[in-house]
Amino acid sequence: MSSRADSLSGCVDSENLIRYRSQNAKILLEAGWKADAAIQGFGRTNRTNQKQPPMFRPVSTDVKAQKRFISTIARRLDSMGAITRGQRQTGGQNMFRPEDNLESFYARDALRQLYLLIVNAKVEGCSLLTFESATGLSLLDIDGCLREELPPITTFLNRMLALTIDLQNILFEAFEGLLVHRIEAAVAAGTYEIGLETLRAESFAVNARQTIYTHPGTGAATQLLTIERKERVLPLDLDDALALVRERGGELLVNQRSQRAAVKLGARSVIDDDGAIHRRVRLHRPLDASHMLLADFVMSHWQPADRDQFADVWKAELADIPDYETSTLHMASGLLLPIWRLLPKESSRVYRLQTDEGERIIGRKVSPGWVASVIRDTPCDLPKDEAWQLLQKGEAVLHLAEGQMLRRVRAMNDWRIELSGFNDLGVDRLKAFGLISEIVSWQLKLYVPAGAAGADVFARLVDRFPIQRIADRKAA
Repeated sequence: MSSRADSLSGCVDSENLIRYRSQNAKILLEAGWKADAAIQGFGRTNRTNQKQPPMFRPVSTDVKAQKRFISTIARRLDSMGAITRGQRQTGGQNMFRPEDNLESFYARDALRQLYLLIVNAKVEGCSLLTFESATGLSLLDIDGCLREELPPITTFLNRMLALTIDLQNILFEAFEGLLVHRIEAAVAAGTYEIGLETLRAESFAVNARQTIYTHPGTGAATQLLTIERKERVLPLDLDDALALVRERGGELLVNQRSQRAAVKLGARSVIDDDGAIHRRVRLHRPLDASHMLLADFVMSHWQPADRDQFADVWKAELADIPDYETSTLHMASGLLLPIWRLLPKESSRVYRLQTDEGERIIGRKVSPGWVASVIRDTPCDLPKDEAWQLLQKGEAVLHLAEGQMLRRVRAMNDWRIELSGFNDLGVDRLKAFGLISEIVSWQLKLYVPAGAAGADVFARLVDRFPIQRIADRKAA
């Protein structure tokens, strides 16, 4: 489950019961099939002025097919939230993870890929004959090809209940690996739809407000807001990092090159569309936690460390972390439907927030490059580090003096920053700034070096050729 709804396997001992009571945790044996009744029951356990809110812990076993019941509850709670408040996570209160809903679009897509892997004999331990004889589901037509109308997800989940435990584990491991891979890819790409999301921080302040569209019939306006966000930085302290080692079997690591510390934990493997299993590890750092392929981890500079060495490096990192972090956020708010197609297509996520003055804002986040391309302002005061970050992310194209242009391109199977529009007579001067020259398809190309050296070369370049205009990469 999620951090708010951790599953418990087997019986609960007295020590855990004492800990759950101190946390006001509720052991949820059976939530019921009616979502509205379940939510009402959850609410009755919380009393007015209660200092510790309740924490529900659904009980489950290691029988994989039992997730079919958890999935139904998660789906109905999310559906009730969408109906009652227009917001999916309202009903379920984030009790369940996205992968707990086994009837979503991502789950259906993962199931179809699982069928294909079974037909191609790429699921170890379960052949096509074994699957069809155990489940009674047919995947091939009379011509021996994959059927167009495959068994739906609900039928697949129901048939899993009749299988042996070993076969359930084999199929669910492959299915969940495909599902997690799809959800993580959608989240990383910014396309995962989670409904209306609330942004939270210590402070939100609107620094600039500009109308970029006015509807001719109603007079309703679309505003572009520049918001300063101040967030409290809450790093993982040393005691909590060491607790991960004791309670979850983690390993202390120190990177021999960067002299950074991390705690290594196990992580769920993912399965690609070809059926290959990619094993991963999870690295917990003071400010974040990320997954890393096991093959990449073995080739990295992370090495085991003793407790004293790990503690010294971890404390040194904590000392360099500020208490607060300030950033700038751009949002398009107000009337959005008439200009929806003009907004950035990287993500259609809608956010809401409340400023320090009490103003409630709902809108879409937009990149600084899109902002500059819309308002057509000359960003002479754009800091060099921000401009460099926009280039590296590929969010903008910089137009420099004398008709030159900087943009991120794909070259030699890697992302690089290319300078175009330069004068052939000035190539030597540009190379003296640190730019790299290469011949690609019999044409001279100039690139800004990658890594830390690239920022210095970029700074020297824009000092000599100031930024004239910044454009969105789609419009450039």
